[in-house]
Amino acid sequence: QVWDASGCSHGVDLTALGKHGGVYTEGPFACLAWSHAETRLLYVAERGRPPPPGPEEEEDEVGVAVPCCAERATHPVSVPQGEQFVFHEDWGEALSTRSVPVLCVLDLAGSSVSVLEGVPEHVSPGQALWSPGDSGVVFVGWWHEPFRLGLSACSNRRSGIFHLDLASGRCELLSAQNRASFSPRLSPNGQRLLYLEGAVGGPHRQCLQLRMLTWQTRQTVTVLDVVQEPTGAFAGIYAAALPPRCWAADSRRALLGTPQRSRTVRRGTGTRTLLSPGSPEGCWELLTIQWDLLVATCSAPHRPPSLVVAELPPSGQELSLRWVLLEDTPPVPGVTWKTLTIRQSPAPHRPLLGAGTQSFEALLLSPTGSTVPHPLVVCPHGGPHAVFDARWRPGMAALCRLGFAVLLVNYRGSLGFGQASIESLLSRVGEQDVADTQLAVEQALRSEPLDPRRVALLAGSHGAFIALHLLARYPERYQACALRNPVSNLPALLGTSDIPDWRYTSLGLPYSFQRVPSTEDVVTMLQRSPIAQAPQVRAPVLLCVGARDRRVSPTQALELYRVLRAGRVPTRLLWYPEGSHALAGVETEADVFGNCARWLLQHL
Repeated sequence: QVWDASGCSHGVDLTALGKHGGVYTEGPFACLAWSHAETRLLYVAERGRPPPPGPEEEEDEVGVAVPCCAERATHPVSVPQGEQFVFHEDWGEALSTRSVPVLCVLDLAGSSVSVLEGVPEHVSPGQALWSPGDSGVVFVGWWHEPFRLGLSACSNRRSGIFHLDLASGRCELLSAQNRASFSPRLSPNGQRLLYLEGAVGGPHRQCLQLRMLTWQTRQTVTVLDVVQEPTGAFAGIYAAALPPRCWAADSRRALLGTPQRSRTVRRGTGTRTLLSPGSPEGCWELLTIQWDLLVATCSAPHRPPSLVVAELPPSGQELSLRWVLLEDTPPVPGVTWKTLTIRQSPAPHRPLLGAGTQSFEALLLSPTGSTVPHPLVVCPHGGPHAVFDARWRPGMAALCRLGFAVLLVNYRGSLGFGQASIESLLSRVGEQDVADTQLAVEQALRSEPLDPRRVALLAGSHGAFIALHLLARYPERYQACALRNPVSNLPALLGTSDIPDWRYTSLGLPYSFQRVPSTEDVVTMLQRSPIAQAPQVRAPVLLCVGARDRRVSPTQALELYRVLRAGRVPTRLLWYPEGSHALAGVETEADVFGNCARWLLQHL
């Protein structure tokens, strides 16, 4: 539907037109872009093909499965004989219905849809926008040969910025070869194109470059470069994408939000001006900018998001910007928080792991109004290249209201601390991340009013991998553990995960599409796997498992469950038939949180 000031002006049944499959409404490929004249809409959809045979389908006279009556109008072509069960690759976790995206244009005048031709066969298109004058389309193309690797939370996949000229059908690559380039944003005057760029392979998330292309000359410059080790206020760009609207009206300035250590802040480009200086809140998110009016949210671990606006001052006067509160959300009573800096202090007999004497951070949420030492819940994040920034997380605030202190650990390898910190974890997973988390726990127990006899672990994915190592190595420290989709057996993930490359990269082993595991590879992976140390675990373990997880196979938790039960460890497994890696959805999230909270209350 298209709406204007008088109401709904157009309604088009895309399904009935039968030009393509489902429209991509979210995820890395999705877009919905007006032409400058507002007569055409550009979007991405799945390439049309007949549906696979299902229980409601019939067979025709020659035994070929065809859709049932309700679907024949949208899929008029029957499946050719022998083609019913051909496997179609998808893009992995959270993208299981995304296989072959196509660029589509809806012409409002005739309510007609066309699928654009000319996109190179070796790439999958997405994130499209109109080029200046509506003469062409700029899009991101992800290489999908020889096969697709999982794309969710992986900014290291080879991709490029392309321009498709609609008149000639010529398609050109605008960005560099063999790089990961994405998130293109055209300036209001149509003269400049901003985009993010990083390396192919290596860490699955990384510090990125901000690149700018001058449209007429096709010359590209680096606006903001990768920051190896932060020495000042700016720690680099780690955003998954630029805001959909990020340009100022003068087409000379742009705004973005990115983690900076344990905070997420807004910055202007060029002079790298911090637009949320001195703010007591921990996380700012830019929603949009239009006519130099900024709309953002700000939140903190004890405060849900509030809506704020500001007018962007003239160039050079950005520090005079003043935020106006539109919708204030009061802080949650009974919760306080602080940032802890964790410093390495190696013993003479044990050299430091990782990047020298580099420090890292942890966020500590604590209940207020009590003089009794609090039980502590330790949370290393997943990823591992992710970050616990100081935003509102209702589950963590709820644990505080239940009487727990919560420690969110940004071990070395987290986003927001420089590219050197990220790369320091490669080849050291299961060592550096585990040691850092334990160091943060011991420092917090020494310096804060916490009860060292009541400490538990709560984590998911790679965070659960860290937690399992801690349970086995420090059985006297932890009294309980609740895990979501845990990584426990690294070599078993080679054939079951949508990102098999990460199994090699994380251990410092080179990866290529042709690589098959050697005996030495499997041994190295198994030696770093928590399952090898599971007999040392003594604390009760709760496992929350998504049956549809494509990133960490649910068989990881099932194997762990059996090993723990055989060792007489109190173990409970919750199986969510529709759950994916994130265990998202209101009903699932509520059940997971309720069970984890009860488990912690029971055992602490």
